[in-house]
Amino acid sequence: MRKLTAITCTLLVALFIFCADAFAQPNKLQPVSDAISPALSAQLNDYLAKRMQESVDNRILAQDIDRLIAPFKTENRTETRQWQSEFWGKWFTSAALAYQYHPDKKLKSVLDKAVTGLLATQTPDGYIGNYAEAHRLEEWDIWGRKYCMLGLLAYYDITKVKWSLTSAVKVADNLISELNKKDGLIVNKGNYRGMAASSVLEPICLLYNCTGNKKYLDFALEIVRQWETPEGPQLISKANVNVSERFPRPKNWYSPEQGQKAYEMMSCYEGLLELYRITRNPAYKKAVEDVWANIRDTEINIAGSGASTEMWFGGKALQSTPINHYQETCVTVTWLKPCGQLLRLTGQAKYADEAERTYYNALLGSMNGHGANWAKYTPLNGQRLAGSEQCGMGLNCCEASGPRGLFNIPLQMVTTTKVGVQVNYFADGTFKLKCMGDDVTLTQRTIYPRSGSIEMELTLPKPAVFEVAIRIPAWSKNTKLSVNGEAITNLQPGSNATIKRKWSNGYKISLELDMRGRLIETLTPAHSIAIMRGPVILARDARFGGPSIEAVLKPVKDANGYIALSEAPNTTGDDILMLYKASFIPESYTENGAPPVSVTLCDYASAGNGSVNSFYKVWLVQLVYPSAE
Repeated sequence: MRKLTAITCTLLVALFIFCADAFAQPNKLQPVSDAISPALSAQLNDYLAKRMQESVDNRILAQDIDRLIAPFKTENRTETRQWQSEFWGKWFTSAALAYQYHPDKKLKSVLDKAVTGLLATQTPDGYIGNYAEAHRLEEWDIWGRKYCMLGLLAYYDITKVKWSLTSAVKVADNLISELNKKDGLIVNKGNYRGMAASSVLEPICLLYNCTGNKKYLDFALEIVRQWETPEGPQLISKANVNVSERFPRPKNWYSPEQGQKAYEMMSCYEGLLELYRITRNPAYKKAVEDVWANIRDTEINIAGSGASTEMWFGGKALQSTPINHYQETCVTVTWLKPCGQLLRLTGQAKYADEAERTYYNALLGSMNGHGANWAKYTPLNGQRLAGSEQCGMGLNCCEASGPRGLFNIPLQMVTTTKVGVQVNYFADGTFKLKCMGDDVTLTQRTIYPRSGSIEMELTLPKPAVFEVAIRIPAWSKNTKLSVNGEAITNLQPGSNATIKRKWSNGYKISLELDMRGRLIETLTPAHSIAIMRGPVILARDARFGGPSIEAVLKPVKDANGYIALSEAPNTTGDDILMLYKASFIPESYTENGAPPVSVTLCDYASAGNGSVNSFYKVWLVQLVYPSAE
């Protein structure tokens, strides 16, 4: 009876989706408008600017493009199992985002070469890939085609050259034709209940937006229909089921029946959000919002990432323990992307809160000091070590994908809305916007996150009435905001403070965020504490000496439960963002206890990320007191 009920529920959800789609065609409803629009340009300074330039110079421009293209050549189309065909698209979309942030002639010429080189391999039937003809559609073939389409569409967005769009159309047409000739099914292709293959939904929706060809909308709707069949990943009907518990544990971890694959699952939901923008089907938006909340609440750790051996596993509750292959950088990047998508769609501060935490911790922590390499996995306690090469390509998936996360944020830092300007993130820089028809520049002066003081100034051609919305992070409990010295009151952490008034050139906005050291505690599986300052986790690092990295240390708290942090000098010679001293009471074997000792803490992204791979520690295990229980 339970099985019948489950099947009935699945069919009812599928029927609801089908019926909703029947009344959600674009010729009947206008596409959904996003709540915010990106800045026309952003010029960052200081720490983030340096990290992005290093990534361009030492990773994006240093890449051997010919090596990325080689697998696609006719003589090399012998693949039956691996994923070489993803690397070109991941690298290219990283490079395209970097170019959108900072248009540069050298980078543009590299993009041109990469596209023309790839298109030279496209066969008359439209195929771009490296799989042997008898093995097309198998394993990672469709996944690779997805990344090729995303790259070609990104190039079209930048250049508006029709032949790039035409080539992406040919790839899509070839895929649809081959699927129809086979069995018409995409959810039985490759591993992970079809999630890798059916994540092609995203570029298919983007193609529909570019061409208006209903064939692509029909294909997108068919993909989503197949999700809800028994063999599919059931991404909508299981949207309220914990992502780690949707299907029984498979006998083979990396297999067709595995339904907990983190990266591919989130990629599918990104596509579903694009389909929502086209159709206005509320079931799609609700599914993405519900899953986002579930991932945040059950999987995302203090650093803003998660997953073990690339799967969801209920990891938030276990984050203070040693975890195998933790925090794959591809998972980190792909968590950042739906956060950004939902921020763009809704403008809600909670999405920026999560993205910021991920950006400053898990993402920047996976990038080495000079941007040439990205760690495959990054533990919360341990070492940062380079990942291994994959598929004979000279790099791995995370090194190709890491810069996609890095350049995902800049143009969303300051955005426009239908009624004004919205400040989502804080960084020293200049942001040019088109606000209600006028050119507006917002300049931020700050050393955030080293400091919580942010000064903003507006430059505009004439006085105008509009709203300026500023995110008040959920962690900032004591915030001050003023305009030209006039205090703005009733600030709510975790929301946007909205200021509507007549603005004139040179108006100044001052924001002071609460940067006190916060203690984060977990009681499972053992009582442990971590320390955050603003959006940044602090960590111990063996480089700085002091008590052994394994010493049991109890933080000295003030009356309000915060820990005092004082800036410490950097004598290591390594590039470290934040360095502090704090007082802890060490474990004592005497009746009277030990006096406090000073311990050095640095930001998580810098921990273990110097000239030597030192051991570091985010979670500090605390003593058990049976007498107090």
